[in-house]
Amino acid sequence: MEELSLATKNFSRENLIGEGKFGEVYQGLLQDGTLVAIKKRCRLPSQDFVDEVRYLSSIHHQNLVAVLGYCQENNLQFLVYEYVPNGSVSGHLYGPSQQLNEKLGFKHRCSISLGAAKGLAHLHSLRPSLVHTDFKTANVLLDENYFAKVADAGVHNFLGRNEITGPSSLVDSEEIFLAPEVREFRQFSDKSDVYSFGVFLLQLLIGKAEAKSLSLSSINQNLVELVMSNQDNGNMSNIIDPRMLSSFTTEGMEDFILLIVRCLNPSSEIRPTMNDVVMELDRIFKIEMKSISFNDAGSLNVTLGSELFLGSE
Repeated sequence: MEELSLATKNFSRENLIGEGKFGEVYQGLLQDGTLVAIKKRCRLPSQDFVDEVRYLSSIHHQNLVAVLGYCQENNLQFLVYEYVPNGSVSGHLYGPSQQLNEKLGFKHRCSISLGAAKGLAHLHSLRPSLVHTDFKTANVLLDENYFAKVADAGVHNFLGRNEITGPSSLVDSEEIFLAPEVREFRQFSDKSDVYSFGVFLLQLLIGKAEAKSLSLSSINQNLVELVMSNQDNGNMSNIIDPRMLSSFTTEGMEDFILLIVRCLNPSSEIRPTMNDVVMELDRIFKIEMKSISFNDAGSLNVTLGSELFLGSE
C-alpha cells in the first residue's frame, strides 16, 4: 500500500481519473517507471479476492487490459492494471471534448471494433468460458496507437450478488447494453456479451450518447426497420454519425449494419458467436482498407462501393 500511495501522490484528486463499479480509479507511476491504473475500494481482506486476481492476471491477450497486481491492507482492496493512455471509446465518441475527430472515420471504427471483438472472443475461448457481463463503450480503451483493449473483464466476480443483480445497480445509460434475457431473467452468457457488443457497434455507427439517443425499444424493435427503410431510400446518412459520412464503402457499411442487426437479435440462440463476429469484422475491415488510396498530393481518397466499377472495362 505504501508503494501504491507513493505512485498516486497519496491518492490525490489530481491522480483520480474515474470511478467504476469496483471503486475509484487512479493513475499511478510505480518506482520502476511503469504507468498503471489503480482501482481502490473499502473491503475486508479475503482469500476469494486473492484467488480471483491470480486467475485474471493469468489471462493474457493483446486486446485485453492486463491485471498486474493487487493489494489488501487497512481494510482496503486495490487492483493494479496496465495504464491505457487514450481513454475510452465513449470519451472519443461523445465525451466533453470529443477530441481527435480525425480518428473517428469508419476505417478506424472498424479497427477498434475488430480489436474489441478479439478481446471478447478470447475470454469466451477460455475453459471455462469467461463472460464479461459489463461490456460497453466505456470499457473499451485505446492505447497510444488507438489499439483497442477491453477493460474490466471478470470484474463482476469481485462484486457482491446485490451489486450485480440489484435493480438499483442499473442506470439507463448501462441498461441498454443488457440482452433481453439478462434484463428479464439475469441470464448472463457468451451470447449476452454478443448482444452488448451489438449495442457497442450501434454506438460506433450513430456516434451518440447512450441515455440520450438510444432506448431499449428502439434497439429491439425499430433498428431493423430503420436500417432497411433508409437502405431502400438510398439515404443511409439518416442514421450514420455525420463525422464519418463519405469515409466508407457502401458494401462495408451495409455489412457492418447487418452485423449489428444479427448481434441484437432478441433470441440468444440466433446471435452469432464472438468468433463469427471477429471473422465478419475482419472481412469488412479489409474491404475498407482496399478502397483507400492516396492521390498525388498525399491526401486521403475513399472510393465508395457504388463507384468501384465505374469506368471499368
